[in-house]
Amino acid sequence: MSTLFVVRQCHVYRVPPRTSAAGYRAAEWGDTSQPLWTGRMRVLEHADTCEIRLEDGQTGDLFAMCPYDITGKSVEAVLDSSRYFVLRVEHDDGETKRHAYIGLGFVERSESFDFTVALQDWTRRRKSEQAGPSRDESAGPSPHLPAGPRQDFSLSKGETLHIPMPSHALPLSAPAASTGFVLPPPPPPSSSHRTRS
Repeated sequence: MSTLFVVRQCHVYRVPPRTSAAGYRAAEWGDTSQPLWTGRMRVLEHADTCEIRLEDGQTGDLFAMCPYDITGKSVEAVLDSSRYFVLRVEHDDGETKRHAYIGLGFVERSESFDFTVALQDWTRRRKSEQAGPSRDESAGPSPHLPAGPRQDFSLSKGETLHIPMPSHALPLSAPAASTGFVLPPPPPPSSSHRTRS
């Protein structure tokens, strides 16, 4: 288990029933300066799951827990503020599992931003792990590369490489293979530029 994100103080609010299919609005929660609960929040990663825990900042007693998976459906940003969210919290007493929706508010916008980034990073990693290795990684080396050990063709110190060059150049009237047209010969030199013997 590892901790992905911690904020020392956050607020919890009662959330009235949703009035619009578009989403929740923090303005409908009443006076946000009077939260239902205030405490610490931690985002924890287990082997293959993630959870958001609301705890007493002094004792660590659990107030509520929100399981989080790659669908992201248990956390919803409100429509009218970047500092407030709605969490789907669950309580399992061993016999029955119940859930409820609560409002979550951060004191600073930077905290809500970091909270969102932590969840996005976890989701991205989990999706990558579930997808497994990419096709290129699982296919092994390219069949177009030669098998066996690589050969070293670098020159030793003081060693030179001799490349024989033809003693004559191609005539300028030779057709260009890529374009298919013939280059005209160069113009004759003018008499003023001829060297006198």
